[in-house]
Amino acid sequence: MGGFFGAASKNDCVTDVFFGTDYHSHLGTRRGGLTSYTENIGFQRNIHSIENSPFRTKFENDVVKMEGNLCIGCISDTDPQPILVRSKLGLYAICSVGIIRNADALVQELLENGCANFETMSSGNINSGDLIGALIAQKNSFVEGIRYAQEKIEGTMSLIILTKTSIIAARDTYGKLPIIVGKRDDGYCISTESFAFQKLGYEIFRELEAGEIAEITSDGCETISKGDPSKMKICTFLWTYYGYPTASYEGVNVEVMRTRNGEIMAENDIKAGRLPDVDYVCGIPDSGTPHAIGYANKSGIPFARPFIKYTPTWPRSFMPSNQKMRNQVAKMKLIPVHELIAGKKLLFIDDSIVRGTQLRETVEFLYENGAKEIHMRSACPPIMFSCKYLNFSRSTSELELIARQIINELEGDEGTKYISEYCSSDTERGRKLREEICRRLKLTSLEFQTLEGTQKAVGLPECNLCSYCWSGLE
Repeated sequence: MGGFFGAASKNDCVTDVFFGTDYHSHLGTRRGGLTSYTENIGFQRNIHSIENSPFRTKFENDVVKMEGNLCIGCISDTDPQPILVRSKLGLYAICSVGIIRNADALVQELLENGCANFETMSSGNINSGDLIGALIAQKNSFVEGIRYAQEKIEGTMSLIILTKTSIIAARDTYGKLPIIVGKRDDGYCISTESFAFQKLGYEIFRELEAGEIAEITSDGCETISKGDPSKMKICTFLWTYYGYPTASYEGVNVEVMRTRNGEIMAENDIKAGRLPDVDYVCGIPDSGTPHAIGYANKSGIPFARPFIKYTPTWPRSFMPSNQKMRNQVAKMKLIPVHELIAGKKLLFIDDSIVRGTQLRETVEFLYENGAKEIHMRSACPPIMFSCKYLNFSRSTSELELIARQIINELEGDEGTKYISEYCSSDTERGRKLREEICRRLKLTSLEFQTLEGTQKAVGLPECNLCSYCWSGLE
């Protein structure tokens, strides 16, 4: 995943962008970057790994040496960004969020059409910013180039470009991710997360429409290519998991959605007669907690926190990239409250169940501490497909997803024809899926939020929400 922040101000804005970018740390764990521009110095750029220490620690010394009335920053789970590009459109810095699934084919096409070479990273891959810059350079203006790049790329591309005079921001064609503009007396900012600029004195000016390209200076925010709001398919998983609680997308706050989502799950259990007899409703921290609060409020079952996440040394903003180490860290940072576990029947709500690896270890941890029963509710439907638009639920194979593993074992490739049945607890296939996950994870009971319930919790029209990872529908 990742996120970006930029500002254009009548005053020096590097510190604003430092803090605004830092507020995106929950969206990425690999790299961070800052680029500023001022006439007397030119472009200044710093990029650091944030795998072993947080963004603010890595950049606090850089910020005091940088200056500029124009500045952009990013958190990236992929390539080093922002990168500097020189083309017929001039010298500029660029960073993007999204995924380019046909990168190799695009590189080959550009090379065959006269692009002399690309700078490669140590992995041999082409930096996504370099590739996007080469695509943009095929046209005679930023607007034409960005539109061309968006048409050619399979996946998703939102970006910001820092020129010597302004910042250009482009929201991806289908608005999978948000871009929000903030306004202050001395200028404007642009951000992936709405809350990132509120502490800096900016107020929400507006959100870019799906596919819109806008240019910001210290004097204003101008649309230079209109978007098409009817095409918007914003990622629903933003509210379920990735978004920070204080963020709002398309006017819908994350914490409010999660609480409402939990209420709907409780209503579903009550109507179906499957509300379990438990001592406490609990959330898998952090994102599962508001879902659990909503469930507890609606069901009347007390809410409790039987384990606490130890974040001083292992917040998500700098988790190790190695999966084995990540699993170990996930286990190490959960500290039990023994009195709330021993002899208790507990219902937990997690934001999602992807591979099941960490959840299995959490369940074992609870039983080791004396839990009597462990019921589980997932705040979204079973994840059936790896996201092909962003880096959410990304897997090398969809058979890494626990739901797809089980379906494949039960019916092979034929099982993909019955995804909707497996998602429903009212079908034989759906019951088999839940029973098998319960067996593997040692759960007393399991249920998933329905797709309709998730969409209802968000409150936007179904046609404007992307649910590909659950339904497989474009």
